[in-house]
Order: sequence, then structure tokens, then C-alpha cells
Amino acid sequence: MAKQSTLFSFFAKSPPISSTTKSKSREVSASPTEADLPSSTAGRKSSSSSPKEGARDRVCGAQSNGRKAPRSATPSIVCEFTPGDLVWAKMAGHPWWPSLVYNHPKSDTHLRGKGKSLHVHVQFFDENPTRGWIGVKYMKPFLGSTAVEVQKGGMFFSTKPELRKSMVMADDAMKKDKEKRLELVVCTDPSDSEEEMEVDNDLSVSDEEPAEIQTKRQESKSSGKPKRRRIMVQSDSDDKDSDDEFKPEAKDISASSDEASSGVDENDLSEPSTDTEVDSPIKIPLKRKRGKAENVPVSRKSLQKDVSETPKRIPNVSVEAKLKLSSFSAPENFESQANASVTGSVSVWDHEKLDWLQDGRRKDLKRKKQNDPDYDPSTLYVPDDFLNKCTPGMRKWWQLKSENFDSVIFYKVGKFYELYHMDAVIGVNELGLTFMKGAWAHSGFPEIAFGRFSDVLVQKGFKVARVEQTETPEMMEARCKSMSHPSKFDKVVRREICRIITKGTQTYSVLDGEPSESHSKYLLCFKEKIDCSGQQRVYGVCFVDTSMGKFHIGQFDDDRHCSRFRTLVAHFPPVQILFEKGNPSIDTKKVLKSGVSTSIQEGLQTISQFWDASKTLKILAEEAYFAKQSKHDDDNSTLPPVLKSMISESDSLSLTPGEKSELALSALGACIFYLKKCLIDQELLSMANFEEYIPVDKNIEKSLSSSNFFAKTSQRMVLDGVTLANLEILQNGTNGSAEGTLLEKLDSCFTPFGKRLLKQWLCSPLCNPSSINDRLTAVEDLMAIPEKVSEINELLKKLPDLERLLSKIHSIGSSLKSQNHPDSRAVMYEETTYSKKKIADFLSTLEGFKVMHEVINIMDDALGDFKSNILRQVVGLKNKTSKGLFPDLSAELKRWDTSFDHEKARKTGVITPKAGFDPDYDEALKDIKAAEQNLNEYLEKQRKRLGCKSIVYWGTAKNRYQMEIPESVTERNLPEEFELKSTKKGYKRYWTKTIERLFGDIVNAEERRDAALKDCMRRLFYNFDVNYKEWQTAVECFAVLDVLLSLSQYSKGGDGPVCRPSILLPDDTSPFLELRGSRHPCITKTFFGDDFIPNDIVIGCRDKEDSDNSEAHCVLVTGPNMGGKSTLLRQAGLLVVMAQLGCYVPAEICLLTPVDRVFTRLGASDRIMSGESTFFVELSETSSILQHATEHSLVLLDELGRGTATFDGTAIASAVVKELSESVKCRTLFSTHYHTLVEDYSYTPSVRLGHMACMVENECEDPSQENITFLYKFIAGACPKSYGFNAARLANIPDEIIQAGHKKAKEFERVTISLKLFRELYLLLEKPFNGPALHKLLERT
Repeated sequence: MAKQSTLFSFFAKSPPISSTTKSKSREVSASPTEADLPSSTAGRKSSSSSPKEGARDRVCGAQSNGRKAPRSATPSIVCEFTPGDLVWAKMAGHPWWPSLVYNHPKSDTHLRGKGKSLHVHVQFFDENPTRGWIGVKYMKPFLGSTAVEVQKGGMFFSTKPELRKSMVMADDAMKKDKEKRLELVVCTDPSDSEEEMEVDNDLSVSDEEPAEIQTKRQESKSSGKPKRRRIMVQSDSDDKDSDDEFKPEAKDISASSDEASSGVDENDLSEPSTDTEVDSPIKIPLKRKRGKAENVPVSRKSLQKDVSETPKRIPNVSVEAKLKLSSFSAPENFESQANASVTGSVSVWDHEKLDWLQDGRRKDLKRKKQNDPDYDPSTLYVPDDFLNKCTPGMRKWWQLKSENFDSVIFYKVGKFYELYHMDAVIGVNELGLTFMKGAWAHSGFPEIAFGRFSDVLVQKGFKVARVEQTETPEMMEARCKSMSHPSKFDKVVRREICRIITKGTQTYSVLDGEPSESHSKYLLCFKEKIDCSGQQRVYGVCFVDTSMGKFHIGQFDDDRHCSRFRTLVAHFPPVQILFEKGNPSIDTKKVLKSGVSTSIQEGLQTISQFWDASKTLKILAEEAYFAKQSKHDDDNSTLPPVLKSMISESDSLSLTPGEKSELALSALGACIFYLKKCLIDQELLSMANFEEYIPVDKNIEKSLSSSNFFAKTSQRMVLDGVTLANLEILQNGTNGSAEGTLLEKLDSCFTPFGKRLLKQWLCSPLCNPSSINDRLTAVEDLMAIPEKVSEINELLKKLPDLERLLSKIHSIGSSLKSQNHPDSRAVMYEETTYSKKKIADFLSTLEGFKVMHEVINIMDDALGDFKSNILRQVVGLKNKTSKGLFPDLSAELKRWDTSFDHEKARKTGVITPKAGFDPDYDEALKDIKAAEQNLNEYLEKQRKRLGCKSIVYWGTAKNRYQMEIPESVTERNLPEEFELKSTKKGYKRYWTKTIERLFGDIVNAEERRDAALKDCMRRLFYNFDVNYKEWQTAVECFAVLDVLLSLSQYSKGGDGPVCRPSILLPDDTSPFLELRGSRHPCITKTFFGDDFIPNDIVIGCRDKEDSDNSEAHCVLVTGPNMGGKSTLLRQAGLLVVMAQLGCYVPAEICLLTPVDRVFTRLGASDRIMSGESTFFVELSETSSILQHATEHSLVLLDELGRGTATFDGTAIASAVVKELSESVKCRTLFSTHYHTLVEDYSYTPSVRLGHMACMVENECEDPSQENITFLYKFIAGACPKSYGFNAARLANIPDEIIQAGHKKAKEFERVTISLKLFRELYLLLEKPFNGPALHKLLERT
């Protein structure tokens, strides 16, 4: 599909009216594709010849024709440019470009046309030069790239590198004379498409036109009424069959003549031929087709509202030139677009003049002002007197806008979506559309481009409301006739909002296009309740991925740090958040500002929008979203099990919430309200896909006998948002992408649903050693069959996003949606295209499940050798294999293969079911066949009766089955029941009561057949969706298989030696971690390009190098700045995550007991948006560690206390080390530069010392001369210094500053040593005299 950026890409402009035929009273509809002409580039009127010579030439020309020269109303436009001149040339919708004027290679002249149609032939400077015809008023002299107008703020300023290169080429050409410049011409061959791009220069009637059309044209001119212009529209579809033209009858036009229009009448659309250059990103305008005179004239008063002047003609340029300039078609900013638009003298749009629309004076629908706390910014009060002055179409637009003021409305007019007023400004600004002419902002694009343009706005955070025509002109006419006194506002086709799309409610329907990313995008609704103390709080949450229709709902307690809520938004990152106005606490608001600041956040009104639990249950009962699950049980049984568990057991009507579920059901209510507003509640809720959300740390208990807990529980490791960020598991800390993360390292999944599952596994690794070992065994099983794995990988690449496709199929097949959804009434002009897409998606789904069965067959012979239970489950057929979970879909797939002709449906967009698949359709065909047989038998009887074998049936449509009898036979006496219907020479045609009855049977059966076909696609998708659980189970099995294959791919050891981790239950031993020869999984080289140095990390068990501290759970890590301490801490955390994920780890040996949670306090950063300093953030993270850490946790602390004074920081760090090592006794890596802290714990049994080794050369008084070599080796003992001045030298701090700093450091060091000796002497003197000790102390001084 060709990409297009502006309306220039979709429309071809009509040529201007010739000055000799232009009528004073004549006006023409505005075009949305008017050239982007800046106000400062008015056409040139100077001439190289004298005024007398010019006058003489004009007189002579007139006399040669035998008549007086006509007086010109305006000065003639002439060209002062000659071949060899350097100019700035501009195409409509594109930037000014340095060019060279030269003669056309075919016509041997550089000029074409005259007056306003005067064009100049140029070659555009570029690495691959192109050429084209440019209007003379779109050209300015090129004065060099250093000219004022090329600088920032000037007309020709641009930052595009291609354009800057072209300026350099033009600068080089300026140094040459004109003859030398013409040697630069390389485009000498005529363009292949040049003849196709010709547009007529005038609107005079052709001599070859029929006299009738000429007469009508003359009548139209004499009446002074404007003529409709036919505009060519290139479809954006790849399907040739989708170019069907919608042409309503002339009577239909009057029904909507008062509506706002883009200047493109609904019956004046014509598709171009398919000979257009399809590979070009910009469609070639073809020759304008002559419009017929049946166009209904519009009143001048109505027309003046929409138009300002005649559309200009597109300058003719080659395809190559357009290809080069297509990437620059969108304006860089709104100001440049406004300056370059054709709005003439319009400086302020009409909507900007409306007093009640000004900021500060707006009111919502309830007439509440903006400073009112209950003001609803999503609505707008529009005065009635203003609405009454609007045209019917514009009145409807303002009514819709008043209810959806926060949305950009794509308003359907004929075959186009149009944007008005403030929405049009957004369209020009964000989408690169072009303003149409007039005093009111107005832009638009064809229906087929909706998906592309809507997605751009949605990704930028806008809401998009799609408004469709839900009534044809015939239906509108019938409606008006049924009304006693229809007003002018009734005489317009009905329009309704069919969909509101936001970033959190994208479903990727056939109109929306395909998703650009595989990861889930969640819409989160939450409600908070704080206890009296303010220390504890309760959250009710509901979040949903609308592209798959899976809801998560839950309620949980949380601490004052909002730890669980932070973890929730980290594991399921929302793109849109809904909350009750005034509900979130200050702490929660801080989380929203810092943790999910990029999400769209919206407050809803209490009760009316954010429903309470009771109202939620009432709506669920009234709407009957889940009624299809059971038709015989009571209402309570229709609710999904998760929701059923949240209802009070004493309420049989399911209208009373449970005691601990009120907040969760209220959050669900807000979600339903929003989905209902977006018109996707039926299609999503009817899937009944609900799962209870339980915080990952809810079952963790501080218990000494925890071996049973790890052995029996399904508990997962807790990785909160801080840990995920600090360890860079999902996103890096540089630009937020996946580059350099653990996810990127492990992710070699081939399917989108596999990628999503891997992300979930990374956020919550396992804790149960048995489950972990089963995954590791599965990885080993897959590594043992490399040939089969390679074959399976190739098949998995073919799988589409089946999870999302199943949701789309459910949506299309929903009977609820088909009955009362506005989309079921929408008049779509690209319906064939959409039908083809639906069928293509469905067939793609079927092919995907066939591929799955191929994989199952490949795995079948190896299934017996698998030792892993999980692998047997996902590739073993259910009911055929022990423990197999994959459903046997072969019979179902075979049934769908024979249900209809796949290829025919793919090409035509229509599904015709085969016999036996659709009972209604089959019965209708049976009745048709029976009636036809009866009619044939009746015909045979009449032949025998009349003795004439040549009697046949004749007729079509409603006149079918007339017996055509020769006149020679009719001259005899015919039976009385024969009724004459028609005649032709030599024959007469008759009907009988019997034929009428049998024909009635056929018509009835045909109507039933057509009705069955019309609804066939929906019912077919519905029948497929009946087995949704089986299809979904198959997808889930293959998601697991895909992730296991991804883990096995890494476990092959591409980056160095890897080992299978051993996870032991802490039965007779305390928690420990032993990593030998371990490496960072995401770093293969050091900062200086050397191979990564492996290290041993031992915590809680005996170390070979330091056997005295075998019971130490805390390791104090010291070392030089940039020596690798932080990398070591992250390395330990990542390897533990990988081990419990079920993946091999980059180490020689990996032994550990399960880790229930990984805590990190790494790096230095503040949360300025939340008003939290760097030190406060450090202490907040440390506080969370001290509150939630257990003996089975892994704590990684990096330089705690550096955000405050040295003494305060040292004291706090010392206290934290003491708490973690002696009270909590969790595995801890604590890096620090506080050497006094190291000295304090150097003899503590619960603490072990280690440091990153380095080698110092040329150590002297001048630190700028020292040479520090980082060894990146973690060894026992403490580092004597941090070597901070080495880091200063590497950072290019001036030597004199380093030397001055070193002197000051020596002074500090002497003072510290003196104070320390004085303290020891004072303590010594307080005790009984100890001569040897005093002597030893004096020796140290």
C-alpha cells in the first residue's frame, strides 16, 4: 500500500478558470488539496520587456485575429527566468527546493502556458536529479545558502539533510556561468508518465462534446450558478475490487446539500484507472473527467460559506520528482502550514472568534465553568442560538462535539472523513493534512485511510471519534415522509458515533489496521481507600488488554509506600489510567507522576461515570453480557466464576457485592462505563475472559520453616518496579528501549503471544524448585533435538497473532453487536475491502492452527523421550497423550476447510457456504430447487396439454416464468386460467395461478437465501467462536512452547560457557547463593573492549578464599570508582532471576536456595515531579527493603547514604547493614565508599568483606600522574582507597584542580587520623594504666 502523508496524495486538482471565460458571479467549491503557497510568494508581474513593447505585441496579436484586443482585467503574469537561472521551486505540499531552469527536452522551451497557468521547466538539485513543471508564482531566485531567507525563521529554512545537500550543489553551480550550469542537466528523457499528468488549462467546451451537454453548460453559465467540479480520488487500498464507486441518484443530493462539505460532492467521485503507478507513494493525477450537467446547483449563499476562490491547478512534475519530495510532504509545524496554505487572508479561524469557546469561558454540558471542581472537560456547552444558525450537517457536528469535546471527530461525509474547526487544526498539525479554502478550518481524507490517520493521533495521545452515516438518502426520505412536519434539520442523513478510540481501548478492527507492536497495552481503572492512620490502604483494580479482551480484577491491601501498586503498574504497564476524581491519595498521585508519567490519566465523575459496586452489578444484570453462557440457570450462574466469587453469598440476585470486593467491583464499573462510551463493551465483556489479580507477594510469610512453603506453593518471585528498572530487565535506563536488557538477550520468540508470555515470566520467575527444574529439563529436552527444533522454528515464523485474531473473530461474530451497535447501521463505501480483510484474517487464523498441528505431528515421535512434564503437556494431544493439554483440532479444522470456497471468498469478499454447513441457507436452496422442479413439471404438463414442445419460460426478475407460446398455438382455445402478460412478434406470454403460487415460493425461498448470505459471515465467525476455549488453549500451549524454545536457544551458550542452575530447598541449611565464574548476561565486553572478566559471588556459604566467615549473609563490596561494583551487584540479581526463570546461566557453577524477592537500591536519581530528593528516594527504597525483606530475599544496595552529609550517611548505612546482617539475615551485597563502615564491620561474623581489584602504577603525591588499571576481579578483603582522583582525571578535570583537591584530601586525612588517635588515647587513659598499649599507640603517631 502506497504511503501518503497529505491530502495532496489523494486528490488531483482541477485547473483554474480561464480569464476570458470567467464570470463575475461564478464561484467554485473549495478543494482540500490547494497548493501550499505562502502569502509572500504572490505571482510575479514584472517583465523583462518594456511596457510599450508588451502593449504592441498584444495589439498585433489581436489584429491578426481580426478583432480588437480585449481589455485585461488584471496585469498579465510573465516570467523573468531564463535557462541557466538558479531558483527556489516549490511543489504543492512540499518544501522549497533549489532548482535549475532549463529547456524541456521534448519541446525545447522552458515555458508552458500563459497568465496564471504559466509554468517553468526546472531540474531539482539532488544526488539523483529529477525535473518538472513549476508554476511561475511558486519560484523565487536562489541567492545562495547563506541568504537571510535560508536562515532559521526564513521562508526557505529547513533542517532536512537532503535539502541541505541540495543547497550545497546549488552553491557550487552559482560559481559557474549560465552555459556551464546547463552542462549540469542530466534529465533529458521525457517522463513515462508525463502525458498522464497533463491537466486541461481551461474549462471551455470541447468541439467534440455532444450538443446537449454544450447547451447545458451554456445554461449553467447564463444562470450564474456554480458548477460542481469532478475530483479524482485514488483509493489507498491494495485491492482492485475495492474501487467501486458510490454514485447516489440526483434526488439524493438534495437531501444533504445543506451539509458541510469538503468541496467534494458525494456523487462527483470517480476512481482513476488501474494504470496509475502503483509503486509511487504519491498517486499521479489523471486527466479530469468531464462532469455531466445533472449536478444539482447550490444556492450562492450556501456556497459562499464554504468557498473563497477557485482552486489552483497542480503543477505538472515527473513521478521521480514526486518520489524525491514525498518524504517532505507533511508540514514541520502548524505555523509553516498556516503560512503556506491557501486560506488567503484568513489569520483567525471562525471557531477562534466564538466567545463561548474561548479558554476560561467554556462551560460543560451542565453549564459548569472551568473553575468549578465538578467541571467535565470532556463536554462543551454550545448555545442553542448558535446551533440554529448552522447548516444541518454542521449542527449535528457541534452536537456530537459538545458531548465529546475531548475527542477529534472524524465526520463521515460521503466517502470521506472530514475534520472541522479545532479538529481540522489538529489534523493539519499532526497528520500533515491540508486546509481547505474558507474562513473556517476544514480538512479531510478518504475513508480507506482511516486506520492510518487514526492510529497516528491515538499514539500521540488523542481520542478519535469515528462518526458514520447510518442512513441512506432513501431511508432519510422515507423517515421524513413519515413525519408530520419535518424541519430542515431532519432532512439530512442520520449520523452516529460508531467508535471512540483511545490509546488504552484499541481493538485493531478491520478499519483500524494492524498493531505495530506485539506487547500488551493495558487500560487500568483503580479505586483507593485509606484507613484512619494513613499508613495502610486498600486498592481495587481492574485492567484489561482490549486487543485480546482479557480482564484482570482484584482487591488488595498495601503499605504507605504503595509497594504493591507500584509492582502492579510495573508488571502490567498501563497506557491509560482511569480513577475517581478526588479519590487518589497524595502518595498514589506521586506514583502516577513518577512511575507511569507517560500514561494518559483521566479522572471520572463519582457515581455517574465511576460506578459504585452496586451499580456495576445492576448494569451487568441489565445488559446481560454473559447471558450466552447459560440459558437455563439463574442470573448468578451467568456471571464468570471470578465475578461470582466477589458477590455476597446471601444474595441470590447477584446485586450485592462481597465484603472485600467493593473497590474491585467499583473499578470494574469504571472500566465498563469507559468501554461502553467507546462502544466496545459488548464485544469485550461477552468473551467472559476474567482473571483474578492477586499481588505476587501476598502469600510470602516470614516463617522459619519455609521449605514446605517453597515446595508446595505456586508463589512467584517478587520483582517490583524499582528492581525491574534498576536491573534493566525490560527497559534500559538510557532511552527506555529494550536494547541491552535481559529481555532482549533472552527473547528469540517467533510469535507475538510467545513474546508477551516471556515478558510475564520475566516479571515473575518461579519459586518452587520442582517447577523450576521441570522448565530446565524442558530446555534440555529441546536442546537434544536440534533438527526438529530448527524445523519447528521455521513453522512458528508463519504464525500470526492468533490471540488478537481470536478476539477480532469474536467481535465480528457477536450477535449482541450485530443487533444494536451503530456499526451495524453504518453505510461504508469500502465494505468489500473490509469484508476481504475479515475473510483474510479468518483464513489466516485457520492456517495458523493448521501449522500448530504440523508442529504437534513433528513432536509426536519425540514425545516419549521427553522428561519434562510441561513439555509433554504443551505438545501432547488431549485425551490421546498422558498429561497432554493441546486440544485435538483436526476434525474442526477439516470441517472449516469444507465449509466454503476459501479462494473465492478471499477474492470476492463474500462467503457462500457449502452444503451442510449452514442449515438456513441449505433449507432455502432446497426450497428453491423444489419450486423450480415443480415449475418445470408444470411446464411439461402444459406442453403436452397444448401439444407444443416449443413452449418455454421467459422473463427476468419479477417477470420470470412467463410461458412463451407461439401465436399459432394461441389461436386455438386456451384454458381460461391463462392470463396474458406480454407479447412479441409471433409469440404471446401467459401466467397462471399455479405459476404465480410456485413463483411466490421461489421468491420467498430466495429472500431467505439472501438473508442467510447477508448474515453468513457473522454467523460463520460466531460458530467458530463457540469453541473459543479450545482455540485459546491451543494458543496458550504454543506460547509456552515458544518461550521454552527461546530459553533453549540462549542455553546453547552463544556468548560463552553456561551451566544448569541447581535450586535446593532450604531444609537443613540457611539460604545461600554460590556463583562460580559468573558473567553479566547482557555485557560481553568491558568498557575498554576487553573480554568480560568472570567472578565468584558467594553469600551465606563457605568461600574458598575466606573460610573464617562461612556464615556471613552480608558482603560489603568496596573498590575504586568505575571498578565494576554496580555491575557486580546487577550481575548477581540477573543471574538469580535467570536461574528461577528456568534458563541456563552464564557461569561455571550456580547453586542457590530459592529467592522470594529481589530488592535493589542502585544508582542516584530523584523524582522531581513528585517533589522527592535523591536522598529521599534512597531512603524510601531502603525503607521498603527493611519492611518487606525476609531471610529468603536477595538485597542489592549500592552506596547508600551518599545523598547527605558524610557522618549522617555513614551512620544510616551502618545501621542498615546491622539490621540486614543480624536481624533479617537475608542475602545482601552492600557496596560502599565509607571506609570507616568497612573498618567497623571488618571483624563481624555476619559480614564478609570483598573488593574489586585494581593495580596502581606510579603512585605518588601528584594523583594526576597515577595510572590505575581496573582488574574487574572480585576478591576477598577491603580496598584501601576509592581512587576518586583517577575518576576525575578520566573525566578530564584540569590537573591543577586535581592537585589542589588532593592536598585538601591529605589535610582531611591527617585531621581524621589525629581525631582517631586522640579518641583512642582518651579511652586508654580512662582505663588502668597499660604501658604496652600506650607504647604501641605512640609508635603509630
